Amino acid sequence: MATASLMIGAASAAAVSTLTPGPAFLSLLGIGAAQGRRPAAWFILGHLAGDIMWSLLAMIAIVGSRRLGALVFDVLGIACAGYLFWIGLRAVTARRPAGGGAVLAVRRPLARGIAFGLTNPKGYPVAVALFTAFLAGRGTLTWGVLPALEAAACVGFLAADVIVIALVGARWARALYGRHEVAISRIAGLVFIGFALEAAFESVSSLSRRAATP
Repeated sequence: MATASLMIGAASAAAVSTLTPGPAFLSLLGIGAAQGRRPAAWFILGHLAGDIMWSLLAMIAIVGSRRLGALVFDVLGIACAGYLFWIGLRAVTARRPAGGGAVLAVRRPLARGIAFGLTNPKGYPVAVALFTAFLAGRGTLTWGVLPALEAAACVGFLAADVIVIALVGARWARALYGRHEVAISRIAGLVFIGFALEAAFESVSSLSRRAATP
């Protein structure tokens, strides 16, 4: 049975992962400031699918005391990096529409959130690091407590989602974004490209080391 300490640790790790600025947070900021809270809510709801997947894989790896499918994650990392690079390139080259409106309006925020969450190359390593830090020393980790810990993580994700949706839809945030939308979009794009290049480098390096090992 999962102790209260373990449950709090899992929920805290999930909340911190959502509230820490990164590619998804920057995308959410842009959508919320440019299009309002409702599209931002759909985006973060879609992104929850990736949060759940990566957190579950991370806790399986932690409980099992081993990394699952290193080769699979390296190949996945390269594919995810490509997707993130494409998103970043679009943001860097974005221009304000002649007729006005958002620079990078997202027509299907739910679908974008799902794609972003499931292909986030930082999802797995960040989840492993955070859940390891927050669960260490809080109790005995067994396969039996895994469902309860994942449920607690979902509570943490949802609580953090409510906070960020409230922030990104605030009037001052939308006003600030409206004045500097192009600059913010391009800066965010450079951040995305940086994450993509780093993820691709790490995955390729890992594959090269594995190939060189007899």
